[in-house]
Amino acid sequence: MSNFDPSSFDLPVNEIIPQVKDHLQNHNSLIIQAPPGAGKSTLLPLDLLDEPWLKGKKILMLEPRRLATKSIAERMAFMIGEKAGETIGYRIRFESAVSKSTRLEVITEGILTRMMHSDNELQDVGLVIFDEFHERNLHSEVALALCREVQQVLRPDLRILLMSATIDADQLAQLLNSQVIQSKGRQFPVEVHYLNEVDEYAIGEDTARQIIPLAKSHPGDFLVFLPGQGEIKKAEEILKRALSTDAIIPLFGQLSPSDQQKAILPHPHGKRKIVLSTDIAETSLTIEGVRVVVDSGFAKSNRFDPRSGLSKLVLHRISKDSADQRSGRAGRLTSGHSYRLWSKATQAQLQEYRIPELMEADLTGLVLDMKVWGKDDIRSMTWLTPPPKGTLVLAEKTLESIEALEEDKLTEHGKEIHKLPCHPRIAHMLIYAKRMNQLGSATDIAAILEERDPLPADSGVDLNLRIEALRKYRSRGVSLSRIKKIEKIAAQYRRMFGIEAQNDPVDPWATGLLLAYAYPERIAAARPGNNAQFQLSNGKIAQIGHRDDLAHESWLAVAHVDAREGMGKIWLAAPLNPKDLAPMLKTKEVLEWDRKKGGLLAHTEIRIGAIILGKRPLQNFDKSQAKAAILEALKEEGEFLLDWNEEVVQLISRIQSLKIWNPDQNRPDWTIENLCNSVEDWLEPYLDAIKQNEDLKKLDLKNILFHSLSFDQQNLLDELAPDKLQVPSGSQIKIIYKTDGETPLISVRLQEVFGLLETPRVNQGKIPVLIELLSPGFKPVQLTQDLKSFWANGYFEVKKELKRRYPKHEWPEDPISAEAVRGVKKKY
Repeated sequence: MSNFDPSSFDLPVNEIIPQVKDHLQNHNSLIIQAPPGAGKSTLLPLDLLDEPWLKGKKILMLEPRRLATKSIAERMAFMIGEKAGETIGYRIRFESAVSKSTRLEVITEGILTRMMHSDNELQDVGLVIFDEFHERNLHSEVALALCREVQQVLRPDLRILLMSATIDADQLAQLLNSQVIQSKGRQFPVEVHYLNEVDEYAIGEDTARQIIPLAKSHPGDFLVFLPGQGEIKKAEEILKRALSTDAIIPLFGQLSPSDQQKAILPHPHGKRKIVLSTDIAETSLTIEGVRVVVDSGFAKSNRFDPRSGLSKLVLHRISKDSADQRSGRAGRLTSGHSYRLWSKATQAQLQEYRIPELMEADLTGLVLDMKVWGKDDIRSMTWLTPPPKGTLVLAEKTLESIEALEEDKLTEHGKEIHKLPCHPRIAHMLIYAKRMNQLGSATDIAAILEERDPLPADSGVDLNLRIEALRKYRSRGVSLSRIKKIEKIAAQYRRMFGIEAQNDPVDPWATGLLLAYAYPERIAAARPGNNAQFQLSNGKIAQIGHRDDLAHESWLAVAHVDAREGMGKIWLAAPLNPKDLAPMLKTKEVLEWDRKKGGLLAHTEIRIGAIILGKRPLQNFDKSQAKAAILEALKEEGEFLLDWNEEVVQLISRIQSLKIWNPDQNRPDWTIENLCNSVEDWLEPYLDAIKQNEDLKKLDLKNILFHSLSFDQQNLLDELAPDKLQVPSGSQIKIIYKTDGETPLISVRLQEVFGLLETPRVNQGKIPVLIELLSPGFKPVQLTQDLKSFWANGYFEVKKELKRRYPKHEWPEDPISAEAVRGVKKKY
């Protein structure tokens, strides 16, 4: 590298290289913000290879996408006159080009995590570069958190360099306590235009129709952003007919490397290229000749639903930073144009930055990684965005279901799962397949599950059909366009286990059992009735088409099912022999409160997850379990099971009023909902003899709640918010309090407050009581908070009206000096 001259490459990043070198000489973290085309991913890493602080150690550069990883490594190798695998190497899943002389490795982000498990200190690494960090991929976030752990605890000399074109650099700098160096780059001007918004149900077609006139008015290559392969194919069909002299070229992750290169390199016959791409082309890749970008404004992402435990591919609007990245592709080599197929009003409503994958992904692999790393409290690590607690809990449950965790501890089986470079579910299936002598089938299944469905959409949901297609391809050369890539992955799995390909007829029951090991919570039993509906062991309901070959099966193992509200839809499954499920059966003692049946039910269930295969009554059970069942029922339905009578509601309202009136004082937050959620704190000691709904209704909630307060709280409650007020007649009148702290109210007959000049107050005289004055017949006649004014004015109007109706009652001329009475004053 001593003969490498970065100045021979006219790239904008040259301007900041001295500043970067100087900073990294004295600091271990740095953030670089540079636009696309600046040279940050190629020239900068090469120029850092001879820095003295590396002390002969390697540089690792992480890329979010496999295509970019290989492309960048080959580009850097070309820049120094070598081939990839010499000084510059790369590693992607199932493929690598490295040697003993490799000093700079470009790798996909997940590979670093695995490297760190075998070498916690990264002893041979001096610098880790996170390229295109703005994509906020799950693996990059995990790798950064682990690198920070290593840097802070074991290797303060380990340098971390984050590079991005668009990111919230200030937030990142604060987290890493790092400086930000910006490269202005050499972005040519891009004119942004806003056109007609596409219909999200016809994105491919609408985008293609708007491209046709643009292609006639603009020279140069086009880069068109579409959300997925389906939209690309629809746009491709229309454009090939309309623009027959142009090369319409798709670009997405499932294409072979040679097909992807067709999109990146100039057309061999000089044709104008119109590249239809997913967001794979947003960053890192330079597509030669692009002068016009057309952006549909949509993308597709796998989003995990923690409520269902399933992921689904979701169509969504892109963020502003993503839109800027896409537009910038038109200004890499010359000035260009960016056409956004949405309005300026929509642009203003877009999110500033994309949502990190960490917030929406299945975190099962992450949790297993961290357990192997020795981290139980995952959220305590240095995260730019901490992972959601609920998704972490669900990941732990998944790991328990595949025997990787037991009582929150990593098992030996979990360690074995972690050694395999695939999702923990797939690894669990492969390990069991080895024990069952079914590895040939399992490697085929693993490859099919990891890739797109190779069969047309109307082929039915049976996974065995896919295995048959794969085996026909191997044995007879019968090929579908998507089979080749699946076979490549299956072959990698076979090499991993040292086995030969299996082309025998498929055993459908073996397929089902292997799927059941991968997805134990998706074992499915047919529901009663011929409706193609199935009860999954995770409690969900899903269905397949009535005409599907599997519609009449009694049991299925389900691989792919979407997370629709209510009734899910099964996309991929296999038939299952229930006799094979014997090892998965669990016997569980169940104590639950059945509100409809009116009491505690106790029985033993034989079940697979939520699928109950049989019940028998349970005679002897622990009282603490019964109490736990009652408490659980009260949390869910306590509003209906307990007697929240008017006296209880008034006690709650007194407490809540005082809480609102005196926010600085410590009082419980009592609402019926809160009290139901915390029943174990105040009601548990009173549940020993409870057996029926009626027993719960008999509980004296007012007394129980009052005595749940401390002695001081009880005294203050009676002092500051008494439940009754004595009026001059001697009567104790109930005060009505409101939960929202509104003015309390008393309703009292007018004759009982003769002589009461001042309006009564509560809460140490701070809150006046609203008085509803009643006629002798208990009909409301006046509302007042100012008795003095009422006696002076309103009383005489009331007297005039009521004296005729109630002549036997007292109507004195001077009510202030008159004697208060409860009824008719007796005459002696």
